[in-house]
Amino acid sequence: MTMQWFQLVVTLKGSTIPKILPRALMMIAFGAIVVWIHHQYPQQHLAVLSSITSNVVFNLVLGLLLVFRTNTAYDRFWEGRKAWGTIVVHSRNLARLIQTAIVPGDSPSQAHKQYALHYLISFAIATKFKLRDQTPAEISAALEPWLSKEERIRLAQNKHLPLALMSLLSDYLSTALPSTQWQSAQDLQNTLIEGLTACERIHSTPMPPAYTIYLRRLTLLYCLTLPFYVVEDLDWLTPMLMGLVSFILFGVEQIGSEIENPFGYDSNDLPLDAICDEIAANITQISAAPVPSDRAQ
Repeated sequence: MTMQWFQLVVTLKGSTIPKILPRALMMIAFGAIVVWIHHQYPQQHLAVLSSITSNVVFNLVLGLLLVFRTNTAYDRFWEGRKAWGTIVVHSRNLARLIQTAIVPGDSPSQAHKQYALHYLISFAIATKFKLRDQTPAEISAALEPWLSKEERIRLAQNKHLPLALMSLLSDYLSTALPSTQWQSAQDLQNTLIEGLTACERIHSTPMPPAYTIYLRRLTLLYCLTLPFYVVEDLDWLTPMLMGLVSFILFGVEQIGSEIENPFGYDSNDLPLDAICDEIAANITQISAAPVPSDRAQ
């Protein structure tokens, strides 16, 4: 556990360091410039330029804004994970219902069963790519293992591929499922659509630009005024302090930016590829499971 802790400390994968390092280096350079000015003009009291940094209200507002930014971003991340958890659970349940409710031995029904299960897998994959802003044509190409070429060409004409797939799934199930199971299947499909909609709400509703802009301006203003406040006491240690403080402030702000939209390809995003692979594997396993013999009679 101790080695794992240190490995996480020094790793760059998933870290904000590569993105905030240029900004931190700029603040270090700025701190060095302030120290140089202080040495060139020692009679000037630069601390008078730093009243903002020492202001308790300013520090409190900046701290609260950073905390709110991070908490809000994590709420969005966690809501996205819960939505995908809903998609996983109800995909499994719907696959089980399809597998057990469609009577074995009926060729048309068996064909419908395979179509339905493939559409269910394709729904999860299409949802993933939809959240990553892929075009319908690109999404359709990614469904090659599960859909025929004709189906993919036809689906590519739809602007919203996950909804189109769910509509096709409903059509197939309406002819294949017994009437006693149809309502249960509809309820499960409705829940899958709710999971999709929750993800779309997160994806299409970013943090308000005014909030992000204001927070970044306050953070930058704090970093630019800090060296004037400490230069007389720290002298050439000022750039080191600037690096540390800017690393903390820029890092916290960057964490919020990293996780507020958790559906991309970054290390800090949700592992959607793994989740979709799990859904496909689960449904394939369910479809291969033998149906009780009394259902085949």
